[in-house]
Amino acid sequence: MEDNQNQEIIAMPRIGDIAPSFEAVTTQGDINFPSDYSGEWVILFSHPADFTPVCTSEFMTFASMEQKFTKANCKLVGLSVDGLYSHIAWLRTIKEKIEYKGMKDVEVKFPLIEDITMEVAIKYGMMMPGESNTKAVRAVFFIDTKGIIRAIIYYPLSLGRNFDELYRALIAMQTADTFSVATPADWRPGDDVIVPPAGSCGAAKDRMESKENIKCYDWFFCTKPISKEEVDKTILKK
Repeated sequence: MEDNQNQEIIAMPRIGDIAPSFEAVTTQGDINFPSDYSGEWVILFSHPADFTPVCTSEFMTFASMEQKFTKANCKLVGLSVDGLYSHIAWLRTIKEKIEYKGMKDVEVKFPLIEDITMEVAIKYGMMMPGESNTKAVRAVFFIDTKGIIRAIIYYPLSLGRNFDELYRALIAMQTADTFSVATPADWRPGDDVIVPPAGSCGAAKDRMESKENIKCYDWFFCTKPISKEEVDKTILKK
């Protein structure tokens, strides 16, 4: 009992919560989070430490995809519990020395937060004693235009993230919001989406006979097509 009482409790914000606010020093200057990003989506993500190989591969990938996320009205913000000068030296090394999967001369332009005190990492529940008491796990927080946490993904220290999936999740959530639908398993732009349940077999039949091009397999499972072109036109910036 005593051991359990002495264990540190890691508080985690939940989906639907307002993103915890903080001020921080970053490689791109001071930020006030999330208010500086009002009206934009943000992906706030943590990594265990600078000058580590998995983190290096991730930052190169994110930096190479930054314009793609920007076009989807989403900013990237990184964090680790290292200091600012360590961040700057590491990012310079990435640009000048590292080549990976055809990526080289990669310049990381999005902000990387200095969090020596671990204040932000603790506030966001990024410290997992089962993994490490001094390194943040690979956490990903999707925060929408109103500062609400919409999705959270956590990875152990040893596992690099799938960045195509992070982008897919972002576009899927934006599509769900924009068209008032849900997205099924493995959904990608151009696939059919799920419309809200009809409520009864009769209502489902009425839907199928409407001009909305809705297909109902049963009263609770109805889909309709939304083309990739329509998703791109509505969500992505020109």
